[in-house]
Amino acid sequence: MLTLYVFLGLLVGGAVFLIVTLLRRGNRRTENAEGLLIEQASRLQAGRDRVSFGTIASHNAPPTMSDHYRQ
Repeated sequence: MLTLYVFLGLLVGGAVFLIVTLLRRGNRRTENAEGLLIEQASRLQAGRDRVSFGTIASHNAPPTMSDHYRQ
């Protein structure tokens, strides 16, 4: 029975540790240039994907100049 309490205590302790770590991290912005470049590239790719895989593009519409694939 003691083993079960120790096991549950370790599980709860691990969960509390993870929650505290994530809450302390928060939603801070990236500070260094490399992280900013990664965020910028991700934002640009998301915009391209919205154009290429949007409703108009997926329903047999002709490709536009903003589509990023070769014909």
